[in-house]
Amino acid sequence: MAATKKGILNKLYFVFVFITLFLAAIILKLTDIQFADGEKYRNLSEHLTLKNDTIFANRGNVFSADGSLLATSMSQFEIRMDAYTIEAEEFEKNIGSLTMELSKMLGNSPSAWENKIRKARINKNRYLFITRKFGYTEYMKIRSFPIFKLGMYKGGFIAEQSTVRAHPLGKVAERTIGYDDYRGAPGIEGAYRDYLNGKFGWRLKQKIAKGQWKPINDNNEKEPVDGKDIVTTIDVNIQDIAHHSLLRQLEFYEADHGCVVVMETKTGEIKAISNLGKNASGTYYERLNYAVGESNEPGSAFKVMSMVVALEEKVIDTGTIVDTGGGRFIIHGRAINDSRKGGYGRISAARALEVSSNIGFARLIEENFGQNPEKFINSLKSMHLNDLIGLPIKGEGKPEIPGPGDKKWSKNALPSIAYGYNISLTPLQILTFYNAIANNGEMVKPKFIKEIRSWDKQHLESFEKEVINPAICSKETIDKMQEMLKNVVIHGTGKKLYAKNFSMAGKTGTARTEYWNADWETNRRYISSFTGYFPAENPKYSCIVVIHKPKAQTGYYGADVSGPVFKDIAQKIYTSKPVINKIDNKKPKFRSVKNSFEKYYTISNKEYDTIPNVKGMPGMDAISLLENLGLKVSYIGKGKVTEQSLSAGEKLIKGSTIILN
Repeated sequence: MAATKKGILNKLYFVFVFITLFLAAIILKLTDIQFADGEKYRNLSEHLTLKNDTIFANRGNVFSADGSLLATSMSQFEIRMDAYTIEAEEFEKNIGSLTMELSKMLGNSPSAWENKIRKARINKNRYLFITRKFGYTEYMKIRSFPIFKLGMYKGGFIAEQSTVRAHPLGKVAERTIGYDDYRGAPGIEGAYRDYLNGKFGWRLKQKIAKGQWKPINDNNEKEPVDGKDIVTTIDVNIQDIAHHSLLRQLEFYEADHGCVVVMETKTGEIKAISNLGKNASGTYYERLNYAVGESNEPGSAFKVMSMVVALEEKVIDTGTIVDTGGGRFIIHGRAINDSRKGGYGRISAARALEVSSNIGFARLIEENFGQNPEKFINSLKSMHLNDLIGLPIKGEGKPEIPGPGDKKWSKNALPSIAYGYNISLTPLQILTFYNAIANNGEMVKPKFIKEIRSWDKQHLESFEKEVINPAICSKETIDKMQEMLKNVVIHGTGKKLYAKNFSMAGKTGTARTEYWNADWETNRRYISSFTGYFPAENPKYSCIVVIHKPKAQTGYYGADVSGPVFKDIAQKIYTSKPVINKIDNKKPKFRSVKNSFEKYYTISNKEYDTIPNVKGMPGMDAISLLENLGLKVSYIGKGKVTEQSLSAGEKLIKGSTIILN
């Protein structure tokens, strides 16, 4: 019995010693964790439960030349609710009012909202989804609702801000304005991303549930810095004219796609660029930047380049006679045809350009350069026709002018090149050459950007005219080309476009395309173009219109398909932007204008520490006043101000954003 009791005591002593040692080991480990490795585990805990969430900076705005907004970043808010953090008394007192307001704004009945929020409170949901894709005005309204107006900690109001890119003028020059997202980086947005991108900020967030993170406080740890603004050369009025003129013609001819570019002659500024392609449903949209990126055989539009070379090399003159025969001629075993049945017979070189004779140009170039084709090709290349323009916008199509020894060269290559086949150029490359003729020989680089400035409109960088070639040829040749291009419109292939009240000069282009397909004879496809400038004397603008695969049964010649678009654009620019040499400096005086100015002058010269009341003021006056006070101004609508997002009397903090309705 005693032995049994002793054995039990020994076992108890053993258990006691084991437990004591085990507790000592735990205490030792806890001490080690607390003091030796404490910092390590605290950092690990913070890493698992806290994170720096990036706040993306607003990209800079893209403006037209006249200050219209083409692309901007707009704030967008996702609203959530910490349903558990609200004090019981406050919750019960105001839950009915909150759900009533939510019902008015978001739909669903007040009872449905109350059931949803109460269930979330019971489940201790601290990240209840309310709504998303709210604009700034809606965000300001919902944060003033009962309970929410108490803020994050007392009212459980959580707002997650993000930015989205918007084009206020819709599809205007959309592809040229471009994107900087999953679609790549085409257009101005991609080319100038280093300017447009700002510097990101960050905000500390705490993990409250699986996959759910809540901001720790209302303030950002580091504020984002907005990107720079880009001022383009685009003129919204000319862009609108070009877009709709092209669209009407594409729809009438049921064409596949087309483009228009309008360039200011002396500066190279692109005033309008429209690229429209047809989708599966038959409607047109800005599918690709055809003007910049699509290389094709230019057809008759290239006869101008051939004529410049022949005149400059002095192998012909405008009066040189060429026999075009009866409209069909065989060179090196291949037939060349003119569009006119029966042909043009014996005509001058100048007339060959006016009537766009394929035979005339094939014979003129073959007979004068056939023994030395390198001379012709090198002359073309000396005028930079085989060089990329070097646009900042990515995707420029590579020009191609083959010479002897190239894979595409054959005995028929030279006469084919003479009238625009066996080569490829983009519409903008063709226009750049024609613009040089309009500009008395000076070839300027097409320009899309005027300046870069900061959000407060401080000027940072200008983009001046860039000359590619000060003289593509002699002044004598330029004078002859200008006269011939004017005559194309007066009594050549473009005579349908002639108008007595304003002058134009240019060249029609009709090129076969996809003619290598077996079904071409039964399904003929063409590229129709018109390239030129206006007025014919002292040109202000140059323009190219290219339309691909119009319905052949309706028409396909450049003068019929693309020419009317060119004329429509020229006429409307004339009427909206008339050339005025003298202006009357006498200004009519109106009492209402004077009173409005004096009222604005009085208001704008005050000193402000708080937000002024601009309700009732004309929009432009209000914007000017607020921006001069250092505020960022966004606006919706036009006319006079009816609402302002920052209330009159609030403390004025420079850099804050105010929304005007």
